[in-house]
Amino acid sequence: MSVSRPGDIRVDAQVKLGEEVWTVIGVSDGRVHLAGAAGRRMSMPLPQLLTVPGFELVGASRAPLPPQGPLDLLPEAAATKARWWEDHILAVIEPGEESTGLSLRQREIAKVAELVAAGHEVRLNVFQRMRRRYETEGVWGLVDQRQARRGGAYTDQRVLEAIDQAIDEEKNRSTGTADRLRRRVVKILTEQSLDAEELMPSRATFYRLIERAAKGKHTFGSAQTRRSLAKRPDGPFGSVTATRPGEWMLIDSTPLDVLVLLDGGLVERVELTWVLDWATRSITASVLRPSTKAVDAALLLARTLTPEAMRPGWSDALRMRSSVLPHARLTAIDERLEHAAARPVVVPETIVVDHGKIYRSRAFDNACRAMGINVQPTHKGSPWEKGGVERSFDSLNSLFVQHIAGFTGRSVEHRGKTVEAEARWSIGELQDLLDEWVVAFWQNRPHDGLRHPDAPGIAMSPNEQYAHLVETAGYAPVHLGADDYIELLPAEWRVINTYGVKINHRRYDAAALNPYRGQHSGVEAKKGLWEVHFDPYDVSKVWVRNHHDGGWVAADWTHLGTSPVAFGDHAWEHAKRLLAEQGISRPAEAAIAEAVEDLLTRAEIGPARKPTDADKVAARTRATAPEPKPLSASEQLHDPPAPTEPDEDGDDEYLAEVVPLPVFDPYKESLKRW
Repeated sequence: MSVSRPGDIRVDAQVKLGEEVWTVIGVSDGRVHLAGAAGRRMSMPLPQLLTVPGFELVGASRAPLPPQGPLDLLPEAAATKARWWEDHILAVIEPGEESTGLSLRQREIAKVAELVAAGHEVRLNVFQRMRRRYETEGVWGLVDQRQARRGGAYTDQRVLEAIDQAIDEEKNRSTGTADRLRRRVVKILTEQSLDAEELMPSRATFYRLIERAAKGKHTFGSAQTRRSLAKRPDGPFGSVTATRPGEWMLIDSTPLDVLVLLDGGLVERVELTWVLDWATRSITASVLRPSTKAVDAALLLARTLTPEAMRPGWSDALRMRSSVLPHARLTAIDERLEHAAARPVVVPETIVVDHGKIYRSRAFDNACRAMGINVQPTHKGSPWEKGGVERSFDSLNSLFVQHIAGFTGRSVEHRGKTVEAEARWSIGELQDLLDEWVVAFWQNRPHDGLRHPDAPGIAMSPNEQYAHLVETAGYAPVHLGADDYIELLPAEWRVINTYGVKINHRRYDAAALNPYRGQHSGVEAKKGLWEVHFDPYDVSKVWVRNHHDGGWVAADWTHLGTSPVAFGDHAWEHAKRLLAEQGISRPAEAAIAEAVEDLLTRAEIGPARKPTDADKVAARTRATAPEPKPLSASEQLHDPPAPTEPDEDGDDEYLAEVVPLPVFDPYKESLKRW
C-alpha cells in the first residue's frame, strides 16, 4: 500500500488536539476555525495550532502520486474505470463554489444521488470506501486488484506459489520442458488437497506465467548455468576495488578452441592459463600447455615479475618506449625495462585462485610464499568471485582465437567442415602469436571497466590505466635473479651423454659439459644423474646444475639453428625498414593497429606449409631416433666413453629404421571389390 503525502489543513480536515477531534470549518487571515462535539467552536492562529501538544492531522490527506508504470500495463477498461472514480471523488473532496457551506457527508450524498440519476448503481458506503482508498493510495487504490495480478488476469495465489516451488525444484534436475513443469504444478496443488483442475489457468496463460517466473533462472536452458545461478547469495553482490597494480590479481585456465600440432606429431587442443591484474585489466603472463600442471602455475608468477622482451619480427610500435607507459621514469628505477615490450611488470600482492589441484599444490604455494604473495581461494561453487578472468577468456575467443588457423568453434555443432585439414601452428608458434597479440591489442584496447568516476564517458586501455595508477601507487620492482628464475623451472634428472642431455625428445649440449660427460653427479639418491631445469615455454635451452663446482651450465638445443621459428630475423628487419620508410620514429596508434592486423592475418593463414601424415611419422621417428651430434677430432680423443644407461625413454640411443605403414582409410576400402 502506498503511503500518503502530508495532508493540508483545509475545510473538512480533522485535527486531533489531545484526546478530542475537531473539524476544520474555515481558514482565513492565518487563523483556523474549528468545530468540535456538541457544537463547540474555536479559532486560533495556524502557527499556534501546529504547536499544540498532541496535535495530529487525522482528516483528509493529499492523495499520493500514482504508480505510472503499473497503470500503463492495466487493461484499458480497468484504467478507464479508475479514472472515472477519480473524477467523481475529486468533485467531492475539492468542492467548487456551488458546494460552499456543505459538509463532506452532504457532498457525498449529493454525488451518489447524481450518479444514481445518471444510471450508475452506486451506494453511499461504496462511494465512501473508494474515497478513503483514494486519499491513502491515490488512483492505484481505485483499480480492480484482480486486474493488477500477474498475467493481466486473475490467477489464484496458490497457483503462483506452486509455480515458484516447481521452478525452484528444477535447479538440480536435468533440463525439461514446460509441460513437465505444468505436470509438477498440478501435482503440488493436489498434494495440498486442492482442486487443481479448477484452479489451473489455461495453457496459454500458464506459459506466460512461467516465462515471467523463470526469467533469468535458465529453467529451460543450461543445467550448469542454472545450478551456478542457484548458488548465488541473496542480496546485492559485493565488489572489490583495486587502487594499485598487483593489489588483486586473478589466475585461471581454460581450453583453447584451436587445434595445435604438439611435439609428438599429434594434433590436439591446448590449455591456456593466464594472470589478470584487476586494477588495470592487464594480462601480465600467459602460457599454453597440453595440460596445465602445478609447476606451470608457479612459472607464471616468475613471468609476471619479468619484463616481456621484444622478439624478432615484432614491430617497433610494440616497444615500451613507444607506448603510453612512463618508460623513462620506469627505466630509471628498473633497468630491465630498457628494451622491454609494452606490457607492464606487476608485482602481485594477492592472487585469487579456485580450488583446482594446480593452484592448491605445494609447488604453487611454495612459489607464492617465496615471493611474499598472499593466496586467496574463492568459495567452492562460486565462479563469479573471479568473474573478471572468466570474462577475459570470452573476449579472447571473440577477438583472437576465432582468427587462428585451426579454430574449432566452441562445440562440435560450431566446427567447420575442413578444420582438420587447415594448417596448424605448433604450440611454440601459437605461444609467440598469443604473446604478441597481448602486447599489441589487449594492452591498447579501451576496456569498459576502466572508467574514472570523474570522467565516466572515457574508457581507458590497460596500459593507460597502469600509467595513471603508477603515478600515485608507485613502482617497486622485484628483481627476480637468474638463479631464482631457474629454480622455479620444472626439473628432470638425466645422464650427461656424449651428445649432451635429452629433454622431451630434444637434445641440448654445450662445451661446458665436456668435463662431466658420462660422469657421476655425486647425488647417490638419484644414482648419479644430473639435475636439469627447463622452461616448458622456451625450448631453446636448458640449465644443468653443476653438482661438483656449483652454479648452472646453460645448454642450447642442438637443432636450434635449423628448426623453423614463427618469426625470423628477415621479418624483424623488414618491419624496421617499413617503419623507417614511413618516417615513424615513435609509432603511434595507426602503427599499432597495423601490427595487430598483420598478426591476425598471419595467425589466420597458418604456417607456410601444412604438415602431412608423412611429416608426422617422420617427426616421431626423429624424436625417438635422432642423429648423433658430430664430434670434433679433439672431442673424439679426449671425451670419456658414452655411458651404458638408457636414455629418458628407457631405450638405447640408436634404434632400427622405422618404416611407416599406410594409414587405413575405411571409406576407400569400402569402394574396393574383393
